[in-house]
Amino acid sequence: MQTKTSISLPELDPTDWDRLVAADSPFLKHGFLSALELSGSVGPRTGWTPAHQLVFEANGKLSAALPAYLKTHSFGEYVFDHGWADACERAGIDYYPKLLAGIPFSPVTGPRLLGEPQVISQVLDNLTQALDSQGLSSLHINFTDAAADAQMRGREGWLERLGCQYHWRNREYRDFQDFLDALNSRKRKQIRKEREQVTRQGIEFEWREGHQLSEAEWDFVYLCYANTYHIRGRPPYLTRIFFSLLAEKMPQAIRVVIAKQGSQPVAMAFSLIGGDSFYGRYWGCLAEYDRLHFETCFYQGMDYAIANGLQRFDAGAQGEHKLIRGFEPVITRSWHYLSHPGLRDAVARFLDEEREGVSRYAQEACSLLPYRQQTEQ
Repeated sequence: MQTKTSISLPELDPTDWDRLVAADSPFLKHGFLSALELSGSVGPRTGWTPAHQLVFEANGKLSAALPAYLKTHSFGEYVFDHGWADACERAGIDYYPKLLAGIPFSPVTGPRLLGEPQVISQVLDNLTQALDSQGLSSLHINFTDAAADAQMRGREGWLERLGCQYHWRNREYRDFQDFLDALNSRKRKQIRKEREQVTRQGIEFEWREGHQLSEAEWDFVYLCYANTYHIRGRPPYLTRIFFSLLAEKMPQAIRVVIAKQGSQPVAMAFSLIGGDSFYGRYWGCLAEYDRLHFETCFYQGMDYAIANGLQRFDAGAQGEHKLIRGFEPVITRSWHYLSHPGLRDAVARFLDEEREGVSRYAQEACSLLPYRQQTEQ
């Protein structure tokens, strides 16, 4: 076995990489990750330098991998460690650069340790042992799936962190009305009112797959996406060319819903599909419309999932407002190895308290769900 660090995933054969990736993990596909690199959305200029860990057999076959990036900041990760970095700065400890195993700008749970567990275990040991010599403070693995959690749990020096997201489950609903019938009366009326408010504004929706959008329509999609950052005074993470590259490489995974007022497009939501899951990712509008965000990002996605037999709708990180619309709390996990013993001890104490708080919150959040009969989490 030979381990290499790759700074250019596009140079790797897509078939070799995708052979290690589950079919229902679109964000791990060679097409998605390479589009990020080729578009300039990740790279040294953005503080996301590719450092993928690749393990090859003697015959040159790729047998294991860890998608990873050298980070000089903590933006775009959605597992917030800015407080740890601030504490290091006050103590005179360098927190950056650090090594992150995860998917840029995508808080989506999924496989992270690709390949045989024994091989990946050795890769992780080699990485943690070399942190100091490489000038790295830490190694982080974000939004791990159950298989990775089982492999990480109990590893010496690694700290587990919990988070909470909100996902919607399709319980074999026949249509959107069938979903509404499962809600209590007050919440059912609220959602109906929200949808009616959008309809009264003369807004209709069109669904497109990746191959069905023209470059002019991709221009509109990007304009909406970028606007969500510009109104907060921040530059967007993704470049315009990323969307065209992804449409070229993975058109079958892309779903875009465009909101139109008459013939004029006014908003959009961009999503990916993998296996039986629907992943809402990016949204944007060009003007303010009453309740349009809820309709475009949530109710249209639910409608689409029901009509196409998709079982899970992950609409992105954060957002307690999702609870009253039927999205249920889901625990997420990440794993952290901090080289400095003092920092590791301090963070370990913090995470002990945080895990208890997150678990308690997720249980309490279930009481806010709108369903007439609460199902067991």
